[in-house]
Amino acid sequence: MHLSALAQRLLHLITGTANDPTRWPDASQLNVGLTGVAGSAPGQYATDERARRQLAAPARELVGFLLPEDRTWRHGRFAALVAAGLAGMDAEVGARLAEGCGPIAAAETDVVLGWDVELRALFTEAGRVRWDEPLPGVTEWLGGLPGYLDFARTALEAAEARVAAIHAGEIAYQAEKAFDDEEKSTLGRALRLALFLDEPWLPGLLDPLARGIAVAPTQARTLPSQALLFEIARAVQDHPTPEAISALRAARQVTRHAGVPKQLDRMFKRIEPALGERLEVAFRLPDGRVRQAFGEHTAVISTDGEVELSWWHGDRKLKAVPAAVRREHPEEVKRLRELAKQTTQQQATLFRALEAGYTGEQAAPYRQLEGRSLVDRLIWEFEVSPGVWRAELGMSVPDVPVRLWHPARASVEEVRAWREVVQGKELRQPFKQAFREVYLITPAEEESGSDSFRFDGHVVDYRRLRALFKQRGWQSPFLRQWDDGYAGEAHRVLASGRWRVSLNHGLYDEHHASTGRIHFQRLTEGKWRQVRLTEVPALVFSEAMRDVDLFVAVASITSDPRWADQGPDDLRDYWRTGSFAALPPSAEVRRDALSRLIGRTAVADRCTVTDRFLVVRGDLRTYKIHLGSANILMEPNDAYLCIVAARAPQPGLFLPFEEDGRLALILSKAFLLANDTAITDPSITRQLQAI
Repeated sequence: MHLSALAQRLLHLITGTANDPTRWPDASQLNVGLTGVAGSAPGQYATDERARRQLAAPARELVGFLLPEDRTWRHGRFAALVAAGLAGMDAEVGARLAEGCGPIAAAETDVVLGWDVELRALFTEAGRVRWDEPLPGVTEWLGGLPGYLDFARTALEAAEARVAAIHAGEIAYQAEKAFDDEEKSTLGRALRLALFLDEPWLPGLLDPLARGIAVAPTQARTLPSQALLFEIARAVQDHPTPEAISALRAARQVTRHAGVPKQLDRMFKRIEPALGERLEVAFRLPDGRVRQAFGEHTAVISTDGEVELSWWHGDRKLKAVPAAVRREHPEEVKRLRELAKQTTQQQATLFRALEAGYTGEQAAPYRQLEGRSLVDRLIWEFEVSPGVWRAELGMSVPDVPVRLWHPARASVEEVRAWREVVQGKELRQPFKQAFREVYLITPAEEESGSDSFRFDGHVVDYRRLRALFKQRGWQSPFLRQWDDGYAGEAHRVLASGRWRVSLNHGLYDEHHASTGRIHFQRLTEGKWRQVRLTEVPALVFSEAMRDVDLFVAVASITSDPRWADQGPDDLRDYWRTGSFAALPPSAEVRRDALSRLIGRTAVADRCTVTDRFLVVRGDLRTYKIHLGSANILMEPNDAYLCIVAARAPQPGLFLPFEEDGRLALILSKAFLLANDTAITDPSITRQLQAI
């Protein structure tokens, strides 16, 4: 169908191609555009009757283009509703759309038809936003639209009722046919709004809905709607609540589809850190402690350290489930085991939320955590007088403002003292706190303006980097070596959605990527605006750089000891230089921990900690284990020693943290090399005997 020039201009305006999307949702631009198309002076469209009459004919022409007879809706149904409003064809277009979509989407169409043209156009723009990079403020704006919140609840109730009817046999089951694509999008919008507003009625609906669409009413391995299940997961990622996460985990447990649990597990890695931006709801996660009697025996789920399900007879801890309990209460034993697993997941989610909340600019309701075991393992700060904060272990100071302690706000002496406390008490903290790295802006970064090149030029394993992005809550496109997709930008939103950090990276070859610049943006008037590094809050800067340091340290090819012999020639120089380079902050913290630990081990008299290395004196050679890469040089000629893996460190040795496994790896190599005459592995002995 060929459109007239006037209809073409109107189409571009309605579909957003003539607008700057960063100005959304400023309706004035649409008003000016409409009157401009009609040939009138800029002004409010609603009061310009001449403009309305002039737009009616091209709008009717446009309706025919947007709603062809074959029902292939070009640009989506909402663009057609904008054109219908201009053409005076609401009833006709509404009926046509209702014929081509499910009743839930049709009900949303009826709601939109009750709005003026400007509001419809803005709603159309909001609906075109990609789920993985939403415009700030869209969901909050939806809540203010006439009738939309009431519709959201009605839509989700209708979805839950339909799923219940499928499982009851009242609706014939067809795999993946429970909801059409338009209904999936509609329910995604409705759910995001309910999650954002933390509506109290939502958990009672979402739990049966998620479980119902995750499993067939028969024994088939199919689902009523895999697409809607993943749309729910994406909505929960945008606005997580503990109850919604629990509903998704329940859905994961019941599904029989082989691939769905794996995909949900990947999505959970993004959902859980996002909960840190909503601490006021994250703290609703249950404590998880349980004590249940079974005659003479008692089951206990404890959360003092690692979550543990244990069985007791009086004051005596048993090694296994008592035979009588296992025989007489098999379902309860199964339930408690599942509850222990769920508690482990909930504890991990809460720890992620607390850690991610470091960058929050609002005071968090930490007092809600009083009475939980994790509180006593964390360092807290209390405002004992205006502007004066005092650090204490545990929430010991009542009735004053409280916040989590961070080493960036403490002196070097105070940090050192707290590390002594944690080490001395052998305190396993829920996340790295006393030994947390601090990243300060450098003079070079101050001079550079808005870009940091601190971690530029590192070569990393791309699959491992992608996994770390997901684990730490970063969003990134999948890079590929065609269609200009070999370079991209990963980003993470911090500080309750007010700051965003971005890391440029690109493919080096088929399996590896190289890191690039880092920059920060602040949300200002609904738009992300890049700022100078000196404007970034200290904790936002430090926590963002900590993530990137982790990416490089774990994913870098220098962490693979086999690279020296097996890697491509063009990267071997990089590997050797990076393997023994100056330490980043993460490795400096590891050096501090090792200096405290090594004196407590059986090999203390054979070990020395230097600026970059743990030097180990064996009987055959002296070895230098790099504190960053864990790679080894042998004195006197700095020959490289390749050890792919070694045994675990000394049993019973307390490690104050183990975020990436590198601390344990270095210690295990130290124990092995201190007794080098006992090594029997031929792949190692050949290297030790070589001249």
